[in-house]
Amino acid sequence: MVGMPEPAPAYEIWVYSPRVEGVHLRFGAVARGGLRWSDRREDFRTEVLGLVKAQTVKNAVIVPTGAKGGFVGKQLPDAALDREAWWAEGIACYRTFISGLLDVTDDLHTGEDGREVVVAPVDVIRYDGDDPYLVVAADKGTATFSDIANEIAQSRGFWLGDAFASGGSNGYDHKAMGITARGAWESVRRHFRELDVDPQSTDITVVGVGDMSGDVFGNGMLLSEHIRLVAAFDHRHVFLDPDPDPAVSFRERQRLFALPRSSWADYDPALLSAGAGVHSRQAKSVPLSPQVRARLGLPDGTTSMSPDELVHAVLRAPVDLFWNGGIGTYVKSSAESHASVGDKANDAVRVDGVDLRVRVVGEGGNLGLTQRGRIEAARSGVRLNTDAVDNSAGVDCSDHEVNIKIMLDRLVARGELDLGERNARLRRMTDDVARLVLRNNDEQNRTLSVESAFTADLLPAHRRFLEVLEGAGAIDRALEALPSAAELDRRVREGDGLTNPELSVLLAHAKISLRRALLHSDLPDEPWVRATLCAYFPADLGEGLAERLAEHPLHREIAATVLVNDVVAAGGLTFAFRAAEETGSDAADVVRAFAVTRSVFGLPERIAAVEALDGQVQAAEQAQLRQEQQRLLDRAVRWFLQARPEGIDVTREVERFGPTLAALAPRVPELLRGQDAAYLQTRAEELVASGVGRPEARRTTSLLFVYALLDVTEVAEATGRPAEEVAATWFAVSDRYGFDRLLTAVSALSRTDRWETLARAALRDDLYALLREFTTAVVSDGRSSTVDAATAVEHWEGERAAAVRRARQTLGELELAGRADLTALSVALRTLRTVLRRR
Repeated sequence: MVGMPEPAPAYEIWVYSPRVEGVHLRFGAVARGGLRWSDRREDFRTEVLGLVKAQTVKNAVIVPTGAKGGFVGKQLPDAALDREAWWAEGIACYRTFISGLLDVTDDLHTGEDGREVVVAPVDVIRYDGDDPYLVVAADKGTATFSDIANEIAQSRGFWLGDAFASGGSNGYDHKAMGITARGAWESVRRHFRELDVDPQSTDITVVGVGDMSGDVFGNGMLLSEHIRLVAAFDHRHVFLDPDPDPAVSFRERQRLFALPRSSWADYDPALLSAGAGVHSRQAKSVPLSPQVRARLGLPDGTTSMSPDELVHAVLRAPVDLFWNGGIGTYVKSSAESHASVGDKANDAVRVDGVDLRVRVVGEGGNLGLTQRGRIEAARSGVRLNTDAVDNSAGVDCSDHEVNIKIMLDRLVARGELDLGERNARLRRMTDDVARLVLRNNDEQNRTLSVESAFTADLLPAHRRFLEVLEGAGAIDRALEALPSAAELDRRVREGDGLTNPELSVLLAHAKISLRRALLHSDLPDEPWVRATLCAYFPADLGEGLAERLAEHPLHREIAATVLVNDVVAAGGLTFAFRAAEETGSDAADVVRAFAVTRSVFGLPERIAAVEALDGQVQAAEQAQLRQEQQRLLDRAVRWFLQARPEGIDVTREVERFGPTLAALAPRVPELLRGQDAAYLQTRAEELVASGVGRPEARRTTSLLFVYALLDVTEVAEATGRPAEEVAATWFAVSDRYGFDRLLTAVSALSRTDRWETLARAALRDDLYALLREFTTAVVSDGRSSTVDAATAVEHWEGERAAAVRRARQTLGELELAGRADLTALSVALRTLRTVLRRR
């Protein structure tokens, strides 16, 4: 519709009656998000639209894209006079809203032949295609309504049954699992890891939004016994404890969390530190002790404040962590007005991002900071992501619940499982589901950590990706608060890159765009992908029903989601995009090449080894190790894409290259010669000195040398020579002519724009191709099988003495001149080619 505010949803349902109005927005056919009981009667669609934008980004890690709904009651009694009547009317409005949504939603039935068919709703004329996927979730005001929604869906025979609304009586209780807080805590731990602080073993000072009765705040403040909560607030109270004893305060927070409907007023005053107190936000003035004044970093002489002024001061406190577990937007940028934030209730307490004095922000709650506020805070040195990254565990857990129920319900329908056992299996899988979900949180944080460590160097790639997304209409820079072209130019000049909040948005779009491309291909239906399906589900299902998982109606979407998460976690934000653009390949072939590379080079084991170094080496050193793995991934994927332009058969390529690489990769360090061997030894010792174990140090340092085994395997096949002989010859030639020095020089070339990047990649490919030609020529000469590799190279050179002499002279002159630019390297390449010409 012309004139509607952006972004425009793919699907919108409007429910209207004299009693209730509601709207449900979806950004794709398979989408999920919560339904809220809104109090914004005049602009609830605006509220829902703002929430669904964040939901779409948050859902990048799960199968469905974003959706959100909201309703307003139009005849609500006054809650202050009769809360029970107000509550009953709210439930009635919710029931009408849910029924209205289902009235116009397709259903999925199983026919007599066992095949599933889509059934249109009664008395509805359809102008769109089949559209049976509709799921909802709890949100503000509807936390206890899942059973109501499921009862309506089940009474109608809707195909999703109690998977329609996650978290009901037979679903996962997010508060009991603490899953949202635990997911956000993964972000907190990663931020502190980059500061060389372990919040599980080192005391940290914390301020926060919320109280211990709340899910996210309460669970979050129990995730470490070393939390020193010095201040917190909700709509009722301001809690101040300037010098808490970690153990004592932890036990008291545990008590409050277990106490039904507790508030900060229930905190035992005998356990508070000197100068502490709990104050009503309705008070006219709050007295401030010297201890509180010092803790909050207030000016000398400050003896009292209004409650709003005090909350403002809490938000600006100089502490380690700001934990947002409440409702409201408390941080904006200095360039934003309070009116533009859209949260009038907190205008009086809100602060600017530049004024935050915390080291880390953890966003367990939604919309606690505006995106521009986050960026401003990040540019001022605060470590934070976005709410979409930090609190994605809740929606991830719900998505797993829905997809597990869909699978189990098929077994129930066929009589292979009774309902009681189905529910028991769901309960047994709770811990496994939590592990899968938290793994996603951990991986997203590790990806951002590596990306931010090299953000200035990666800015050209990030910029190109932004330009392509914008050109395709996938993003609106102003809407997403992403930097303009002029701002990016400024950051290039000043040696800056994207901030973590900006990288978080780019991370989501990297996943969204890649998943969309995979779902438009045949890749999710290929046999090798079935193992990926198993990885999504807990072992109880993934192993027990491995052959049945392809029957899941969302098996393509699930497989694509898992693959995309794996690709981005291993390769980084722009890896797949760059590989496709620079080779002219489609996204599906990039992922196929990734699958082969990951398998034959054993990348999961290498990545796990680096992750295991948490707490043993500095985060910056871990990022360097991960970057080495990403460089291997970049090169190997491009190798497969260029070597197999007709397409990549994942299973066949793994069978072809796997055995050779498994046999020879451990031997590469001993096959290296001269400067190559010296480099490996020096770099490995540096890693050992930083805390990396010697075996892993040697394995990581040799990764880019191991990459050569792809060419070695093919040369061995083409010449009929043993792969070990070919490998020895390869490294002898490389040392003899300084190929690795030339490749290092290529890596140092500028890549400030797309064309420099393409030129650099082309030169690297030409050098590897030339090294392959040299190796092929030497092993084909027939002497390499009777003498050692270095001697075989010397014999081969004897027939080309003049060309070798000229080449060495030219290469020596270039090295002496200190030239390592594109021109000099092109000359070196041409010079080396002359050696291959026979006399």
